Amino acid sequence: MFVAPDIKNFVAWDYVVFAALFLISSGIGVFFAIKERKNATSKQFLVGGKQMTCGPVALSLTASFMSAVTVLGTPAEVYRYGAPFVVFFISYTFVIIFTSELFLPVFFRSGITSTYEYLELRFNKSVRIAATLIYIVQTVRNVFVLTGFNLWGSVFATGIVCTFYCTLGGLKAVVWTDAFQLVVMVVGFLTVLIQGTIQNGGPNNIWENASNGSRLAVFDFDVDPLRRHTFWTITIGGTFTWLGIYGVNQSTIQRCISCKSEKQAKLALYLNLVGLWVILVCAVFSGLVMYVHFKNCDPWTAGFISAPDQLMPYFVMDIFSTMPGLPGLFVACAFSGTLSTVAASINALATVTFEDFVKYRFPNLSEKMSTWVSKGLCIVFGVLCTSMAVAASLLGGVVQASLSIHGMCGGPMLGLFTLGIVFPCANWKGAVGGLLTGITLAFWVAIGAFVYPAQPSKARPLHLSTANCIQANNTEITTLAPTLPPIRPQLADTWYSLSYLYYSTVGCLGCIIAGLLISFLTGPDQGKAVKPVLIRPVCNLFCFWSKKYKTLCWCGVEHDSTTISVNGAKKAGTDEPLQNGFNKETQTHLPGYNHHEKSYTNTSIETESYF
Repeated sequence: MFVAPDIKNFVAWDYVVFAALFLISSGIGVFFAIKERKNATSKQFLVGGKQMTCGPVALSLTASFMSAVTVLGTPAEVYRYGAPFVVFFISYTFVIIFTSELFLPVFFRSGITSTYEYLELRFNKSVRIAATLIYIVQTVRNVFVLTGFNLWGSVFATGIVCTFYCTLGGLKAVVWTDAFQLVVMVVGFLTVLIQGTIQNGGPNNIWENASNGSRLAVFDFDVDPLRRHTFWTITIGGTFTWLGIYGVNQSTIQRCISCKSEKQAKLALYLNLVGLWVILVCAVFSGLVMYVHFKNCDPWTAGFISAPDQLMPYFVMDIFSTMPGLPGLFVACAFSGTLSTVAASINALATVTFEDFVKYRFPNLSEKMSTWVSKGLCIVFGVLCTSMAVAASLLGGVVQASLSIHGMCGGPMLGLFTLGIVFPCANWKGAVGGLLTGITLAFWVAIGAFVYPAQPSKARPLHLSTANCIQANNTEITTLAPTLPPIRPQLADTWYSLSYLYYSTVGCLGCIIAGLLISFLTGPDQGKAVKPVLIRPVCNLFCFWSKKYKTLCWCGVEHDSTTISVNGAKKAGTDEPLQNGFNKETQTHLPGYNHHEKSYTNTSIETESYF
């Protein structure tokens, strides 16, 4: 037993700073509710009228990334396992490139609001409904993990505030509130970094002690897929995991397609990438500073805290013990990430439910009624997410829990969209079979890992010392009776021990492979009924030398022929193909293409829909 040091609690100024965050966030929702009251439509409410610019959207995407997973979980990961987490900067780069160049153009040019509309256009209504239901379950299940807090007060405060400004102001309120919250998060992070570095002897001392504690061994090229974090698990598994979050996730794509043009949407994603890099570096360095601060008395091993995710708040209360208000600033920082993520999720859930169920069932709803239904859905999902948040205290670390859930559902969903966008031959039977296969494989490995956790030798946590912790006077030494090791099935140390970052990879590849096999067995699509705008010609990169092979890979989709159907009319073209699958002449006649912007714009799409 160890004696816990006297760590002070919140004082009045901390609560003032904390309360200010909620008041300003709510005020932004009220502002947009008043500002947009005269042109309130469901499209204005759900996607900001599709006239947003890249700056606010980029800030919003970055803020959503900085959930409690980043603010609380990442520093704790670095504290326990070292700095290999920084290798995620490679994964983020791949993710943004694939999202902006592969998935976003298809979603944007289709003129859709819900990403799952694409699945009906490409396959059929059944595939769309199945994917929508999976997304709703996944998002509601994941939101309470992202909160990272298990206090009733914080859970209800987060849920009430998010529901309030989402319902009042719609997507514009979510985006601009995110921008404000990002400022709070960055200021909070930097304050902790500066004060922690000063108290622990400066940057050189931090670096030296982190190196002595084996925290700076970044690149581990072990190819063992059972190892928790290596260069390969992070770059490959991390790319698949985050691509499921960015590339095809409604919450992210909804904000991108709210931009006024495709060029603006892509720019928002690339600006967001810079933000991801900066935040990742801050989070990793916070973990190193925290390790140096506690290197001789680890509060988790000593029993001062009950979970690793409490390390960062404990550290903040320690270093700011004589500075009232600053602990409240950090808690506001952590809550800002939570508010941003939960708000975006509530808005996305309301959007897919309205577009994929309500609007389909009641196609003749008036704009006024559509807006009220959308707001009502925000309230419903806000209450649902808040109610489920109590289960967060039953989970482990927020980083692994969050990414595991995304991998279990996000991987198969990524595979489903990839089937439709990259493989013109895939049919609806292959889509359904592939989705079921991917989900089965991902849940099989994830549930098996939960029941039979991997051996510590695969995770390799680094040494944590309690040498300088004060021993209690009444320390009692108890002798535990030896116990037999639990019986583990053969799969426990192989399949079930797979790194959690590979869950998404398993689900995605399982979906694609099974989907293609089923499509070929049941008769692949011949492409005659598939609109070229629904496909990205990735095959052109690999068979550019042969028109015959390109035609074969496109399965009959008319992507670079001299005539192409646009809204039922025939347009003349040339023989010069472009990377997007259309030649120069036909591209300039496609709906949504703006000559002045030299990009696809939502203004043009609204006036002349492709479908």
